[in-house]
Amino acid sequence: MEGAFGWNGVDYAMQAKRYGAPLDYSRRYSPPVCLGAAKEWIMGNPEPSKVSTSYVERNNLNIRLYSRRHTRLTNAFSRKVENHQHAMAIHFFMHNFCRAQQTITKAAGGIKTSPAMAAGLTNHVWKMEELLEKMDSGEL
Repeated sequence: MEGAFGWNGVDYAMQAKRYGAPLDYSRRYSPPVCLGAAKEWIMGNPEPSKVSTSYVERNNLNIRLYSRRHTRLTNAFSRKVENHQHAMAIHFFMHNFCRAQQTITKAAGGIKTSPAMAAGLTNHVWKMEELLEKMDSGEL
């Protein structure tokens, strides 16, 4: 975080959870028991009520759902790091520019809104054709 944003360039805290052994060892995929969680300030002025692992867990779920390369128990992987980087760039661009998010749309009064629109980076939800045109012209 410091390398990307500079010292105190972002409000950053971390929640660390401690896990123990699952209650039932006979179930292979049973989640472990959460023994506790601690919030730790790292830099800036983070709001303690917003420090949560839920944000990153939701992001990880989105990646697994919408990017075949991260589906569990799959062989759809990239042989080259460069190909993996390109696939992830397309995934994040599609998620942020081409997909209206239900929660943001509700907050915008029913106007279909993408995360990029909410951040002021664009004024519309992009279509796949627009992304491909920009890629072909070298603008992206």
